[in-house]
Amino acid sequence: MTSPATGTRGIPSMPERNPKALRAAIAQHAPKLLVDFDRHWRRDIADAYDLAPVPAFMARWWGEYALARNPDMEAEVHRLEDEAVHEPDYNRGKALIERAGHLRREAAKAEPGQ
Repeated sequence: MTSPATGTRGIPSMPERNPKALRAAIAQHAPKLLVDFDRHWRRDIADAYDLAPVPAFMARWWGEYALARNPDMEAEVHRLEDEAVHEPDYNRGKALIERAGHLRREAAKAEPGQ
């Protein structure tokens, strides 16, 4: 597999939607995620006789990589989450977490090649 191309804003394109391509993209562009990706793979997928967990695994790591490949968005999500932890006002904290979740979901909507 060739590595994902870099988009016009310097953000790597999303890989093909399969575990091997996703792992290669993580290794190249977001290596900080690789240990957890591999640990999750070995724990839940590698020796499984049932492939039912694969879609959930892919959804989780697709979103993690989609966020990690965009440092500005990743920083914003982490800033919102950190701010929410220290926010004394429940409603404001909830709004911060909801905004972070929205950004995570938007990132995860990325399609291969985007």
